[in-house]
Amino acid sequence: MKELTRCFGNKPGEELYAEYHDKEWGKEVHDDQVLFEFLILEGAQAGLNWFTILKRREGYRKAFCGFNPDLVAKMTDEELEELRSDEGIIRNRLKIYSARKNAQVFLQIQQEFGSFDRYLWSYIDFKQILNHHESFRTVPVTTPISDKISKDLKKRGMSFVGSTIIYAYMQAIGMVDDHLSNCHIRTS
Repeated sequence: MKELTRCFGNKPGEELYAEYHDKEWGKEVHDDQVLFEFLILEGAQAGLNWFTILKRREGYRKAFCGFNPDLVAKMTDEELEELRSDEGIIRNRLKIYSARKNAQVFLQIQQEFGSFDRYLWSYIDFKQILNHHESFRTVPVTTPISDKISKDLKKRGMSFVGSTIIYAYMQAIGMVDDHLSNCHIRTS
């Protein structure tokens, strides 16, 4: 049986990474709760690698109320402090507390635009950006669009939403499809 060519997740022990690559990365997401999930996970990833976060995804689901933004927005300081001892997540205080603040802003955006999906996808006229890269060396880490989204989210009060994090977020939720040209996703 021929090995599948992937952008990432090809090494032994990276089956979870391969599954994420094949089933989620670059696929369009329009469900607000899933958009919130990836926003929290991408913020947690700052300074770390994505595989580290993927391995803790279930821990994050438990810690942050199944990524229900209404519930996360109402988490108390005591609940957030308890999470600092939860080995199922990254225990960085700033990242933990940012989840609550980001949930509150997320809810404000939903109210203003009708959905977070509508707010976010309007930046690209509701059409996925399909890139054609031969190597990850040519894949950008930021773009003018990620700069613009990041700037607006920060202005609204979110944290851990720098342009690099937002570009990775755009890739994760399929606003941008950066699968390499030789990837089995592109060639199948």
